[in-house]
Amino acid sequence: MTPGSNIPLSAARVTVDVAAPVRLDVSGLLLTADGKVRSDDDFIFYNQPAGPGVTYRSGGGSSPDAITVDTAAVPPGIEKIVVTASPDAAGQTFQGVEPTATIRNADDNSVLATFTPPQLGTETALVIVEIYLRNGAWKARAVGQGYANGLAGIATDFGVSVEEPAPAAPAQPVAAPPPPAPTLQTPVAPPAPSMDPRIAAPPAPAAPPAPPAPGAGKINLDKGRVSLQKNQTVSLVKGGRPLLSQVKMGLGWEPAYRGKDIDLDASVIAYGPQRNHIDSCYFGKLSIVNGAIKHSGDNLTGEGGGDDEVIVVDLGRLPQDVTGLVFTVNSFSGQKFTEVAKAYCRLLDAATGEELVRFDLTNAEAQTGVMMAKLIKQFTGEWEMTAMGDFVKSRTVRGMVKPAAQAL
Repeated sequence: MTPGSNIPLSAARVTVDVAAPVRLDVSGLLLTADGKVRSDDDFIFYNQPAGPGVTYRSGGGSSPDAITVDTAAVPPGIEKIVVTASPDAAGQTFQGVEPTATIRNADDNSVLATFTPPQLGTETALVIVEIYLRNGAWKARAVGQGYANGLAGIATDFGVSVEEPAPAAPAQPVAAPPPPAPTLQTPVAPPAPSMDPRIAAPPAPAAPPAPPAPGAGKINLDKGRVSLQKNQTVSLVKGGRPLLSQVKMGLGWEPAYRGKDIDLDASVIAYGPQRNHIDSCYFGKLSIVNGAIKHSGDNLTGEGGGDDEVIVVDLGRLPQDVTGLVFTVNSFSGQKFTEVAKAYCRLLDAATGEELVRFDLTNAEAQTGVMMAKLIKQFTGEWEMTAMGDFVKSRTVRGMVKPAAQAL
């Protein structure tokens, strides 16, 4: 299998084992339609080896760890089981390590598919394969999504609460008992099983953390309209649910010098999971990916109020292999962005016209292209928007394809 590819499952019970030159810890998470676990009981790993329809098997160091999914026993409401892997040695990355996931019929051990994620480096954990329900049928998809913050990062991303270890108590005349081992939090008794320190979150700092620097951090839409700074990210989630509806990306600008027209072209470039170019939507191609992305047409002057060009994206209709969108603006006539004023992009709810996110370009370089923003689909199903503001020497969207891919 290749990243993003899928197969129908010919067996009701399947086992996924992950082999590598080093020992790996393998785990599984049961996810609902919103891409989250229902509770920490849905995290299946070496300290919690069984859940509804999903079990963990240790290889004991001589054979690979494995996750078995009995699709007939998976409870209603669970639509996906993701299988993760991380090196057993603390701090070890996948650099130089090629893990291979093998999907087998759990009853006769016959091989249904194999997958080796390409181009791994500093990742310390992977979502490697997912078993998912689509139109009443179970399928398997090759994923290969890496995380730099270990299994704790994956667990937290999918809604598992990872308790931070308590800070060490000050010295006392009588020895105090050691702080409790970190545990998985569960909403009901009995308490969740102990978490291995390898996937515990780092200790909290003694002093309150400093406020985030400008452009850092990630927020969501719960508090309404978000104004982004360069390199800041917002998750398109409201009320705990991903925004899977039509959105509009409006891009606008004004001439820096009165009386001078500025002909800029707004575009969006669609990419797949491996940063592969799928298609570009611009004034010469107003609709791509079966109409899920549409362009409003060319504005030749930049004069007038409101958005100069608008790109409509139907997030719910995008093909599965579209996982990244980069919004760009180019000066086909060769005028530099030092001759442009008040350039911005803003994301709107297409149904209501409500402005969700805005990014104002506050600096300019003597270049003919700029990457304004990117939308990246997470493996939880949610989309994230990041303000970019990165300038490129290119007068057309064609020249933006390679630098935009590198910026994903």
